[in-house]
Amino acid sequence: QVQLVESGGGLVQAGDSLRLSCAASGRTFSRYTMGWFRQAPGKGREFVTAIRGSGGSAYYADSVKGRFTISRDNAKKTVNLQMNSLEAEDTAVYYCAALDEELYSSSSYYNRQYMYTYWGQGTQVTVSS
Repeated sequence: QVQLVESGGGLVQAGDSLRLSCAASGRTFSRYTMGWFRQAPGKGREFVTAIRGSGGSAYYADSVKGRFTISRDNAKKTVNLQMNSLEAEDTAVYYCAALDEELYSSSSYYNRQYMYTYWGQGTQVTVSS
């Protein structure tokens, strides 16, 4: 079992930066690909970014590439999302999720939300224009 708790959301202006964090409980945090997904009002949940358990590879949606950076600290069992140059279109609830690499070892699954076993409750990010 893995429990995930997000933090760091809030209300910012367009162009500002924000850093989200996700703290995980449970053992063997490094075996999980950690992803961030988001759901804007009236829309479905979409992939934002993910990082492999080793931290060696990271993946980004085109809409955030160059603005967002994902990182992880396996010793602290945390994953962070640094969001720069925020836009109104980034307004959404952001969810942290964990994908078990022992079940799904391929790196091609990183953006498939149904592959993620554990989810946090989400944190609201609102960007005013």
